[in-house]
Amino acid sequence: MPLSKRERLERAVAGEEIDRVPVALWRHWPGDDQRAVDLAEATIAFQRQWDFDFIKVTPASSFCVTDYGVQDRWQGNLEGTREYVRHVVQRSLDWTELRVLDPSRGALGRQLEVLRQIKGAFGDDVPFIQTIFSPLAQAKNIAGRELLIEHLRTAPDRLKTGLNTITESTLRFIDAMRRSGVSGIFYAIQHASHTVMSEDEYREFGRPYDLQILGALPDTWWFNMVHLHGQAPMFDLIADYPIQTINWHDRECGLSLAEGKLRFGGAVSGGLGRWNPMHNGTPVEVRTQAREAIEQTHGRRFILSTGCVIMTTTPQSNIRAVREVVEAKP
Repeated sequence: MPLSKRERLERAVAGEEIDRVPVALWRHWPGDDQRAVDLAEATIAFQRQWDFDFIKVTPASSFCVTDYGVQDRWQGNLEGTREYVRHVVQRSLDWTELRVLDPSRGALGRQLEVLRQIKGAFGDDVPFIQTIFSPLAQAKNIAGRELLIEHLRTAPDRLKTGLNTITESTLRFIDAMRRSGVSGIFYAIQHASHTVMSEDEYREFGRPYDLQILGALPDTWWFNMVHLHGQAPMFDLIADYPIQTINWHDRECGLSLAEGKLRFGGAVSGGLGRWNPMHNGTPVEVRTQAREAIEQTHGRRFILSTGCVIMTTTPQSNIRAVREVVEAKP
């Protein structure tokens, strides 16, 4: 008898025997991510079509900073990500003027409605996890990439005041999610990369806030995943975080799934290149890479996915090929 999706994921994280490798892909929904009903319907339809082992709920990255006054616009990016056209931090002093957000209102309130609709559609049958951006990632979108790094190095105390406010807003949103039925969070880290800052800088401006958020997650949330974004991830710096799964650009950054398993005690998620072969390749190439990932991990403590979002124009045939690999009889 097949395992339930929850059973399959729990056994995969623990390294126990499973009926098949868990699988999930996720993507952005440009335009539809601006309204709760549209994002919920797009997410629900995608899951009903492909029957993944969990849903990664993917709002626009601005959902958590719009209520500070940030503005963004989709300009055709194939990833479905939006470009920021208005930042609210111009001077270092502006970090001290941020105020804690009310999670029941504005863009945060709309995201809670998305979660309620997903829960209503699937009940307990499909685990789903909400994307949460790290405070440093949110700060980047509030100030802009270059100005954030400038303030980190020239006005660290003022930036830390802002990071504390962002962290408190995030904690309040997480607390408001308790009643939504989520199984955990997808915690997106964008600055723990050697191409962005030094390890000492991330230890000071990233890690303390990460641990504050992850340490406050409810005990009932059993499936929490960290996404390490970037080409040179500081993997060892987050390998001791209290989470069940790590996802990173394993096909792009040179850190293999097998090596990641040696450094982290939970499950690793990845194995498929989101551009090659998922977007640009053929179903044969997708199946070949997926099988190699399963062999590399021996199918234990492993979830088949891409290292980040798939493109909005990823071929249906390639998504179907991913599902066929895990369903194939050995």
